[in-house]
Amino acid sequence: MEKAELLSSLEVSKSFTDVLYLSNQDDIPSEVKRLLKQRKLSYSVRPLDTFFRIRDRLDLIGTVIIDTRDLDISQQGYLSRIIESLEMNNIGVILLNERTQQPIKSFSISPAKSSFSMTGSTEEISTDELWVRISLNLAYRKKSSGIAVKPAMPPKQVQRIYKNKLAEQLSMTGALVDNLSEQLRLAGLVQQDFLPTKLPNTDKVKWATSFLPAEWVSGDIYDIVRIDEQHIAFYVADVVGHGIPAALLTIFLKQALVMRETVDNTYRILSPAEVMKNLNVRLATQKLSGYQFATCCYCLLNIKTLELTYARAGHPYPILIRPGKEMQRLEVRGSLLGIFEKSEYFQQTVQLQPGDKLLLYSDGAEPFIGSFDDPTGFSFSEKFHEITELPLVEMMDKFSALVQNQPVASAEVDDITAVALEVF
Repeated sequence: MEKAELLSSLEVSKSFTDVLYLSNQDDIPSEVKRLLKQRKLSYSVRPLDTFFRIRDRLDLIGTVIIDTRDLDISQQGYLSRIIESLEMNNIGVILLNERTQQPIKSFSISPAKSSFSMTGSTEEISTDELWVRISLNLAYRKKSSGIAVKPAMPPKQVQRIYKNKLAEQLSMTGALVDNLSEQLRLAGLVQQDFLPTKLPNTDKVKWATSFLPAEWVSGDIYDIVRIDEQHIAFYVADVVGHGIPAALLTIFLKQALVMRETVDNTYRILSPAEVMKNLNVRLATQKLSGYQFATCCYCLLNIKTLELTYARAGHPYPILIRPGKEMQRLEVRGSLLGIFEKSEYFQQTVQLQPGDKLLLYSDGAEPFIGSFDDPTGFSFSEKFHEITELPLVEMMDKFSALVQNQPVASAEVDDITAVALEVF
């Protein structure tokens, strides 16, 4: 069919036309032309700006392909009116953007050296998939208007095309998932590199820890640091939430938590209340997206006098376990980190003695430790009571086993971290 004939075919023909191709280009792409001929579809090509000359003949059109290459900005409103007119007449529209240089496998037609990109999308389609869209549009036109159109693609062929396409997409998705899992595993290892590799055990004080992320990475972090010959500082911090965003913030917390300041040739150990206040200011001034907050309990232990000074920021209270005595939660006021820059933090001091144990933990462990009841207050669970009588390392091993073996709903799974000390 010559170009002059194509431009006037709808104006002189009274027969049904399967495909109307609207374009600012001089001709139809060779791949599309070959597809229409192979499928024995009638088609007509018209300039985009002449569409409304044939709007009273839309009853003779099956589907419309609009080639949007080199579409002028001034024509966008015109294009919208065309699409609206076609939709009102139950005519399916296919918008083609441009050829791409990346070939796509064709399942029943010989593969072309290029594929097509759909407008408004980065999706690339083969001529086979273009044919599926045309055939479905024609089938819909037939059903909605009762027009006798050429038979659509056999259902088995449609299923085969999309089955193969789905298989390719699933394969790509599987590779992406495997890659993401490996990246998360490596991120978890990097995060654990920030945890202490050696605990500062002394003749008077022994340490044990438990670190159980809910995922590859954790929203919890802890540290135990010997500041000088007389003082050990330790803490557990917990970012609200878990996963990658929370894990990134834990690294910031570790770097932002300053335990002492150096002045000239000397230094000053910061009190726990100062540490919490300074950390809160640094976190609040970051103005993090997503409104991320954190909790923390920070303790400073004098290993010579066994005085323990502690402060907290919205964190579970540390637990003092003293032989022959009721377990005690060491309460002190302090709000979440990162909400108000001018929040105040307070500290308390307790005198430890031989036989004492102290436990810091993140809120993910709280359901296993005990629960709060309005009339009676906080009460410790039986299982937790049982393990507190064991030597420190064995107690923490049992603690880890307890929280890992107790069934928890998937929506309630949380990171769990604990730091414990025992005085000898």
